[in-house]
Amino acid sequence: MDPVRNPYAPGAGQRPPELAGRGRELDVFDVVLERIARGRPERSLMLTGLRGVGKTVLLNTLRSEAISHLWGTGKIEARPDQSLRRPIAAALHMAVRELAPRHRAPDRIDAFLGVLKAFAQRSTPPSGRGGAAPKLRDRWQPGIDVPASSGRADSGDIEIDLVELLSDAAAVATDVGTGIAVFIDEMQDVGAEDVSALCAACHELSQLGAPLIVVGAGLPHLPAVLSAAKSYSERLYRYQRIDRLDRIAADQALCAPAEREEVEYEQKALDLLYEKSGGYPYFVQAYGKATWDHAPRSPITAADVRVAAPEAEAELAVGFFGSRFERATPAEREYMRAMATLALVDGEEGGRDDMDAAVPTAEIARALGRKPASLSPARDALIKKGLIYSGERGTVAFTVPHFGRYLRTQPT
Repeated sequence: MDPVRNPYAPGAGQRPPELAGRGRELDVFDVVLERIARGRPERSLMLTGLRGVGKTVLLNTLRSEAISHLWGTGKIEARPDQSLRRPIAAALHMAVRELAPRHRAPDRIDAFLGVLKAFAQRSTPPSGRGGAAPKLRDRWQPGIDVPASSGRADSGDIEIDLVELLSDAAAVATDVGTGIAVFIDEMQDVGAEDVSALCAACHELSQLGAPLIVVGAGLPHLPAVLSAAKSYSERLYRYQRIDRLDRIAADQALCAPAEREEVEYEQKALDLLYEKSGGYPYFVQAYGKATWDHAPRSPITAADVRVAAPEAEAELAVGFFGSRFERATPAEREYMRAMATLALVDGEEGGRDDMDAAVPTAEIARALGRKPASLSPARDALIKKGLIYSGERGTVAFTVPHFGRYLRTQPT
């Protein structure tokens, strides 16, 4: 098989050649866009799921859909310990720039940009000792020529300011007869104060029927993060869980791009590929790519999959699992190993798949012979690093599918 023609793409956030199994999510988003275009009330969207299920790919696809509907769009990736002010200001700047050529009143655009500039610069650190100006790296350089306005979105209270800023952005979209969509990846990493402000802004916009929505993507505990910020967030957003592909969709993800290259799979090869990948999109691409490179000819057989699987697994062990494992301290690794062992036992006895099983923190403490309180620092650090999450009180689970299986193969 010609490796140059290999169609599979196991990259972080890289769109696969065939976006299989996500038709429902695309249809829902199209309905949201159409309803807002007709002045109907609609909620913002939140996509949740484990790592490797294609949340970022889907987020980018939804953004492309919004652009095709002539919406203004902007996208950011949240990071821990980073204020939301500058990233969301940059995203809205991009969105309004897309709408500006169609706006009949340039003064309205300039007025909004003045508010946007004031909002973003409100986060600029104060001058240093002796009145020294802040360092260049600490100053926002938005490329906005208009002067910053005052008295709007510049109070310093992020909740007040964000409500005013998004309301003004929505007004610009209303003038043009379209909408604005802000896409936020890794949304579980947005700080608590900023999450609260974002919820308040979305609540205000939904009450006004304003044509601006937020589309977030994050780990499975994102709904809990939002609910902790504002109690009404459970009703504020439309939540969509992004999960592994079913068998039909996984086969489509492999076969459709292969058929375009005039290559076929034997049924037993597809059976084995689904067993190996578990239907997780990133793994489907990884095993598909390795199998293509090792297969001598079409049709691809189960023997080709068995030959290629060790290479795919070795690459996943280094790039997907190993890079995450290396970020953990010895104490954190001990905690995760206990999780992996308990998840396997739970999976065998309870009939659940170990890659998804949540483990009670009390059982982890018991397995390690420690008091639960003494393990809190390790647990909290792992949550902050995005390696585990707490979907329900008193339990934890891995954010990465197959991570427990990987840990059980590693020497202690």
